[in-house]
Amino acid sequence: MNKLYIGNLNENVTAEDLVKTFEDHKIQYSGQFLMKTGYAFVDCPDDQWAMKAIETFSGKVELHGKRIEVEHSVPKKQRTRKLQIRNIPPHLQWEVSLDVYLHSLSFSVLILSTVNTDSETAVVNVTYGTREQARQAIQKLNGYQFENNALRVSYIPDENSDVDSQRGPDNGRRPGYGPRGNSRQMSPGSGIPSKHQHPDIPLRLLVPTQYVGAIIGKEGATIRNITKQTQSKIDVHRKENAGAAEKPISIHSTQEGCSAACRMILEIMNQEAKDTKTADEVPLKVLAHNNFVGRLIGKEGRNLKKVEQDTDTKITISPLQDLTLYNPERTITVKGSIEACCLAEQEIMKKVREAYDNDVAAMNASEQETVHVYIPAQAVGALIGKKGQHIKQLSRFAGASIKIAPAEAPDSKMRMVIVTGPPEAQFKAQGRIYGKLKEENFFGPKEEVKLETHIKVAAAAAGRVIGKGGKTVNELQNLTAAEVVVPREQTPDEHDQVIVKIIGHFYASQLAQRKIRDILTQVKQQQKGGTAGTGGPQGPHPQGMPELGTPQGLAQEPRRK
Repeated sequence: MNKLYIGNLNENVTAEDLVKTFEDHKIQYSGQFLMKTGYAFVDCPDDQWAMKAIETFSGKVELHGKRIEVEHSVPKKQRTRKLQIRNIPPHLQWEVSLDVYLHSLSFSVLILSTVNTDSETAVVNVTYGTREQARQAIQKLNGYQFENNALRVSYIPDENSDVDSQRGPDNGRRPGYGPRGNSRQMSPGSGIPSKHQHPDIPLRLLVPTQYVGAIIGKEGATIRNITKQTQSKIDVHRKENAGAAEKPISIHSTQEGCSAACRMILEIMNQEAKDTKTADEVPLKVLAHNNFVGRLIGKEGRNLKKVEQDTDTKITISPLQDLTLYNPERTITVKGSIEACCLAEQEIMKKVREAYDNDVAAMNASEQETVHVYIPAQAVGALIGKKGQHIKQLSRFAGASIKIAPAEAPDSKMRMVIVTGPPEAQFKAQGRIYGKLKEENFFGPKEEVKLETHIKVAAAAAGRVIGKGGKTVNELQNLTAAEVVVPREQTPDEHDQVIVKIIGHFYASQLAQRKIRDILTQVKQQQKGGTAGTGGPQGPHPQGMPELGTPQGLAQEPRRK
């Protein structure tokens, strides 16, 4: 049974006081409060009761002169990757705005789902790529002023209570393990922290639903045996995608442990297929985030062909059309003998881990970004403030350099604001600029603030932003609701860069900027690894990465929203 932590209590508060407070707010509870000096614990009858108690009391109700805090009680060893974010303004497009902000923190957000409550503010649950990211997110997000609401963030207890998430012989107390996964949208996940291993990348398999029972075994005996022999943690996501023909399995262990568990699962499935006469052989299906697949394929498919030749297997990759914003994984199907499939798995995951390492190194570099934001000329004074005070405060708050460029002409109606800083700083600075213009009534009370922003991209990469026949830029516009334009007949500047224009409200603009940055990052990675223009089975290019060679002068007229 999960517990709630009740904090910030006056020393004189008794269990009777808490019972009465709960009753006064129509929350019935027949159990006992475990009282400590300044705080207390209470067992939760169910999740709905816990949610109601948190929403009713936390930071809102005074008891003996102090506002009490209520949140999930999660011991340090049981803190995982799953957080709950509360007190979100309900009028916001929080699905977009939170996704953009979390993205700006360079966190790998796997799941972002709403929670139904009776409160006036919205609540979401977020699952991060690693437990460390969840810890950092709590530090950054707790108390963060989001449209005048202070966000409240707490851990959600691990719900590993059934056979779907079997643990190793140490009863799962090793740090770094997350809760049961319930989504295929997996970028790097969590696993065993080891100096020489890759704890953030689980091996993700896709198995026929009909063989899940054999993999788990009677009362979980088979999967317990696998976890024990391979020193791994295995999540069988049975409840995901009800009725689906296949279910994902996540294996968290060392590279060797993952491969050993994979072999045992493959052997079990093939034996079950033979016993039930349902198939001659069961192929191995590995799930990998699309960001890594282009580098697995290699230039003109060379990397993948080499894996096939070295392991005597046939490998195909699911088409890009199967990807969605919420399912960024592609299915890598390997056909061959069990031994050959296991060798191929090792080679595939080796490439995926190398790609992951490169991405982490790039992320840690925290590259500075420069964005040009165009505001009405008459708004410059308000943005600068008296003696430059407002713009200085904004710069300090965001951690960004903010400069107003000189007017291009005496009668210019728009002025350019140059914002330089990492992604999180960009989000904060641009958000305050949009807010200031609304605050100072440069837009009507019912008028949405829409601004034009420019980001510069390498001329050689402009074709990737446009896409073949304008496909990528149209997808960007559909996804973000922003207008994205690569103007015609641009002459590259002295740094061989051209401009991409983004027009839209704040969250649309931010999402478009981040997606374009993602494309540029992938271009750099491909150029570094010599994999530009990759080709391979069923999909020669990573998502959002159309062919180079698209005419760079091609302008894509924005689709009006």
